[in-house]
Amino acid sequence: MSKREPETDATDFVIGRHAALETLKTEGASRVNKVFLQSGLKADALGDVQRYAKQAGIPVQNAPKTKLDLLSDAGNHQGVVLAITPYPYVDIDDLFAVAAAKQQPPFFLILDNIEDPHNLGSIMRTADAVGVHGIIIPKRRAVGLTSTVAKISTGAIEHVPVMRATNLVQTAKELKKRGMWLFGTDMAGTDYRQWNAKGAIAIVIGNEGKGISPLLKKEMDEVITIPMVGHVQSLNASVASALLMYQALAVKQPLGEIG
Repeated sequence: MSKREPETDATDFVIGRHAALETLKTEGASRVNKVFLQSGLKADALGDVQRYAKQAGIPVQNAPKTKLDLLSDAGNHQGVVLAITPYPYVDIDDLFAVAAAKQQPPFFLILDNIEDPHNLGSIMRTADAVGVHGIIIPKRRAVGLTSTVAKISTGAIEHVPVMRATNLVQTAKELKKRGMWLFGTDMAGTDYRQWNAKGAIAIVIGNEGKGISPLLKKEMDEVITIPMVGHVQSLNASVASALLMYQALAVKQPLGEIG
């Protein structure tokens, strides 16, 4: 799969040991410009990071905690910060190529204006776990692939391709032309436990507060609901998407076939 070049030459950062190791162990290592390690930490705690950086020929610099705090915007860097070129995005053909390479029906997520990087990172982590072939996000009014997303995803950002669409409605129409079924979430719809998720599907998750935009909702083939019996009548976007992704996996790969 050929990823497009980043849209900016700015430097981004990967923070935290798990995210840093996953980046250094994958193709993402080619985008790492320098590894910053916190001075004074025990060598064994950062030994794997140093080893993978050395294997990839990436310069390593010891720096005081204050510098790493600055680079990570006071995030929980655990003594490791990677300076990298920004994460690249793919196009729609790349997403279908991932599914074709695995000889599986396409399984995508469409995230309609998700704004919280923690939600996107968590969604990416689950998407990798269940075998989603790609995620589609809008170019505007939504979080992109940032250092916070990378850390929360614990490395999944290196494995789940992401497309940024200029117009989600037009992208939805294109997916339907290619034979995909689109399933959105709403308060009134088919109980997700009775949902037929077989075949080529895309799950559409709406904005944390507003849900799926009206024009995009018109493109849905079916609306899915997650029943709730408590006082709160909505779920966090990452929790809702996780429930739907695992239900889709259960339908696509019944018990005994997963693994």
